[in-house]
Amino acid sequence: MSGFIRQSHRWLSIAFTLGVLTYIAVMSTKGQPPAWMGLLALIPLILLLVSGLYLFALPYARRMRKG
Repeated sequence: MSGFIRQSHRWLSIAFTLGVLTYIAVMSTKGQPPAWMGLLALIPLILLLVSGLYLFALPYARRMRKG
């Protein structure tokens, strides 16, 4: 399970980066982009937060189980 979360976290970071770059490109060419365009970066960012918190807490949870 942990390996799947790690791999998903890596792919989500790529999706987030592409979403931000797309938002910047649209903003520089057309001015203010539509509101839904911000979701291209926001959705992966929320998923990155969840998976990052899981990966951060994983070593502490393992220590507590052993102790």
